[in-house]
Amino acid sequence: MTNLETVHDVPVLMCAPEGDTFADTRDVLDLAGNASYQGAQWVVIPVERLDDTFFDLSTRVAGEFLQKFVNFRVGVVVLGDISRHAATSSALRDFVRECNRGRQTWFLGSVEELGERLRWQAASAGR
Repeated sequence: MTNLETVHDVPVLMCAPEGDTFADTRDVLDLAGNASYQGAQWVVIPVERLDDTFFDLSTRVAGEFLQKFVNFRVGVVVLGDISRHAATSSALRDFVRECNRGRQTWFLGSVEELGERLRWQAASAGR
C-alpha cells in the first residue's frame, strides 16, 4: 500500500512498512512508474520492504533498483535502521554516505529526518 503525502510542499509517495518485499526489478519499476504518474518527487521505502540482497552491494540489486527511480526522475528514500547491514559492510557504509550527500537517494532513519532534508532542500533552492 502507498499513500501520496505532501512534506514541505514536496509530493512524497510513502510505502507502508507492511506488505510484500520488493525483491525484483519489476516490483520497483511498477513503484517508480506509479510514483511518477502520481506526480511524486520522492518515494519512501521502509527498510522492512527490501530484501536483504538489496544491502549486499555485490548482488547489484541496489544499483538496479535505484536506477529505475533515476529513469523516472523520482528520488528514493530508504527509511529505517540499516545498522545491522552496515555493520558488516564498509562498501555499504561508503555507499550510504555518498548517497546521502546527493539529491537522488537518501538513507534516513525517520520521517522527521526526511522532513528536515526536504525543508533544507527547499530553502537551498530558494523556495
